[in-house]
Amino acid sequence: MVYLVKEGDRWDTIAHRFYGNPYLYEPIIRENPQYLGLPYPPPGALLKIPYVIVETEEEVRPPWALD
Repeated sequence: MVYLVKEGDRWDTIAHRFYGNPYLYEPIIRENPQYLGLPYPPPGALLKIPYVIVETEEEVRPPWALD
């Protein structure tokens, strides 16, 4: 799967969008080594989003989305 990075996207927000867990960003970074070390992916970049097995039935709420 491929994702076009939008302004304001971060590794954790992309992981949350695709996996329902903001802490599962490492597989995305590993799949896109050209962006390794960047604090966030550059807008307009095409990221490869790998398939991962998520072992939770509940969505993990990211810290930035808590009420």
